[in-house]
This record gives sequence, C-alpha cells and structure tokens, in this order.
Amino acid sequence: EVQLQASGGGFVQAGGSLTLSCAASGITFDENPIGWFRQAPGKGREAVSCFSGRDGGSNARAHYSNSVKGRFAMSSDSTYKTVYLQMTNLQPDETAVDYCAARSFPELEGVDNPCSSLCYDYWGPGTLVTVSS
Repeated sequence: EVQLQASGGGFVQAGGSLTLSCAASGITFDENPIGWFRQAPGKGREAVSCFSGRDGGSNARAHYSNSVKGRFAMSSDSTYKTVYLQMTNLQPDETAVDYCAARSFPELEGVDNPCSSLCYDYWGPGTLVTVSS
C-alpha cells in the first residue's frame, strides 16, 4: 500500500537550481519522516538530508550532509503527504538519481547518523538529476 514517488528531476547547468518533490500514499511524512538520498554513476548511495523526527513544521529536526548545507532545503506540504527538496548551486558531480525514502517510525532519538539509509524502510523509484558544466 505504501508508495513513494519522486519527481522534478531533469537537466540543469552548473550553478542552477531544481526542486524535487516526493508524494506519498499509504503514509504521511509526519508519522514516517523522510530522507533524501542520491546515487551518482559508479558511486554508492549517499544521504543528502533527512528528518530525525517530528518537529511541528519548525525544521528543527532537519539534517543535511556537509556537502549540501546552505544549498539544499527540505519542506513539507501541510498535509505531510508531499515533501520537497530545494536544490541550488548544483554542480556536475551531483549528477545522480535522487531518491526519497521514509522510515516506518517517527522518532530516531540518540542516533549518531539519523540519515543512514539503513533506517529507511520505504523507497521510491528515484528521479534523475543531470548537471552539466
């Protein structure tokens, strides 16, 4: 029943911006917080950002990888069924398939790496972001 669908990928030149969307059915992202991950060609999957738990819309529980801090931002629709990843100043080495994923439980307290992909149970098929120089 649970389905996630990422969209919004496409072609962008270096320095450009894209906003990705992730739509959920069967869950809400308030109860099942999301993470964004990406996999570049020939590389392993890496965490981009995630929520470690509920934050009431404050984004206080948001985490970002060092490489995207200050450039990417997550947000959620008020229904918690659509989330967004705003990406700016994209670089060619960030060409990747981007995935949204959700956990099966809302809270990750006292976890050193809340954005570990091992913590995420539901995955969408991904959307391709191509950044050219």
